Amino acid sequence: MIKIGIYGAKGRMGKQIQECLKGETQAQSSMLYDKGGKLEELFEKSDVIIDFSSPSGTRELLNYARTMPKPLVIGTTSLDEKTIHLMQNASEVMPIFYASNMSLGVAVLNYLASKASAMLRNFDIEILEMHHRHKKDSPSGTAMTLAQSVAKARNLELEKVRISARDGIIGERSKDEIAVMSLRGGDIVGRHTIGFYEDGEFLELNHTATSRATFAKGAIKIALWLHKKEPKMYAINDFLGI
Repeated sequence: MIKIGIYGAKGRMGKQIQECLKGETQAQSSMLYDKGGKLEELFEKSDVIIDFSSPSGTRELLNYARTMPKPLVIGTTSLDEKTIHLMQNASEVMPIFYASNMSLGVAVLNYLASKASAMLRNFDIEILEMHHRHKKDSPSGTAMTLAQSVAKARNLELEKVRISARDGIIGERSKDEIAVMSLRGGDIVGRHTIGFYEDGEFLELNHTATSRATFAKGAIKIALWLHKKEPKMYAINDFLGI
């Protein structure tokens, strides 16, 4: 039985992971950690640690992990470049899996979007993401991952072509422009649509999450997979083998 520590246990995802682990036959919750807890105890009691906390919480976790390496599954979004660099350095001594979305469906969406971007090179790209009213970051980490994938497929630098609003803009849409728009309301778990638009036709790829259990179950599956891996930085495509 794999012992899984939950970092950020009082958060929405932390609570959902706890619920999903109750029905697991290969893993169990070993330690629930939130701000003010003892990191040493979390690491001592866990074979793998799942993190859905905050950017500052993830930095604290990574800094401590260097003193007591353990496999880490990180799903915290809105991480800055400094934290990503810290994660990459830490992966030299422990296996670390990082993804902005633990849904297997979203992973396939990202893969298909990249392929479509390269094949439909003259098509305009628009990305729309929808989430519940309580979501703190915007655009979502998943939307930004999609945007990065389609930009890379066209050899574009995302920050040079991305826009997040058109209010006040006068003039036509630029050729390489990639729009990433956000909507917030109600209890929408997550919906991401990426569209490819050309004169006379368009293609839209869509993923809708109807329960947070989707992400929690994905994180648990990944934790079981990561448990015996070598120190390295892993991504969702490594898990899926694509």
